[in-house]
Amino acid sequence: MNQNHPPFLVDWSSRSKMRGPGEQSLGKLLQSLRDRLAPESQGVSLTYVDDRGMRKLNREHRGKNMTTDVLSFPSSVEKGAFPHLGDIVISLPTAEKMAKKFGVSRRREVETLVIHGFLHLCGYDHEKDHGEMMELQAQLERELLEVEPLAMSLKRGRKPGSKVKKLKDGSRVVVTGRAAAALVRRERVKKEKKVKVRKTVKPKEVAAKRGPGRPRKEAVAPPPVKRMVRRRKAAPSRSGVIS
Repeated sequence: MNQNHPPFLVDWSSRSKMRGPGEQSLGKLLQSLRDRLAPESQGVSLTYVDDRGMRKLNREHRGKNMTTDVLSFPSSVEKGAFPHLGDIVISLPTAEKMAKKFGVSRRREVETLVIHGFLHLCGYDHEKDHGEMMELQAQLERELLEVEPLAMSLKRGRKPGSKVKKLKDGSRVVVTGRAAAALVRRERVKKEKKVKVRKTVKPKEVAAKRGPGRPRKEAVAPPPVKRMVRRRKAAPSRSGVIS
C-alpha cells in the first residue's frame, strides 16, 4: 500500500448462495485500483448477489427487467463526510456462466467485473464514450493482473424457461417463473381457439396421371352372334300306294 495515500476500507457483503472471492483474493486489486484511479477515496463496498437480486436492482435503477453481471452505484459525498467511493454489485451466477464460457475460474471473471465496476465509480461510461473505458480496462488487467484481458459480453442470454412478454405500451419485458408459465398457458389457449374456429377444407381429388405412351383405346363390345336355324326338308311318304 502506498504510504502517501489514506487507508482504504472495503465493506464486503454477500446475498448469494454461491461463494465469491474475498479480501485475500481481491484486496490487493482494489487497493491498486484506488491508488491508480481514486487516491482520495477511503472506502468502497462490494456486494455479491444472485441473478434474482441483480434483476431487481437492474429493473429499479435502470428500467431493465433482466439480470446482468455487474452494477455500480457511485456515491455523492457531501463536504466533510467519509469519502466513500460507492458500491459495486456482482451477480455470482452470471459470473460463473461467463467464466465457463471463457474457460477461466470464477475468481478471474470477478476480477474483470471488479475493474469494470470500479471504473464506473470513477465516472467512466463505455455507453457514452468512444472506447476509452474499455481500453483502460484492458490496460489495467494487463498491468495489475499480468494476464490478457477478458471480453465483456454485454448481451446476456435469458434464463432457461423465461419468456418475452409484450406490454400494452408496446414494450417488451422478460418474465420467468409463474409469470412465464401463465404466458405459456394463454398462448396455448389462443392456439386451441384458432383450431376450433378454423374451417376444415376437404382436399380435392386428384386424378391419377398416366405415364408416357400411346393413349389407350376404349374397349368396344363385340357385336352379338346371330344363330343360324336350319330348316329340315320334308321326308317322302312311305305309304303302300303307287301312282
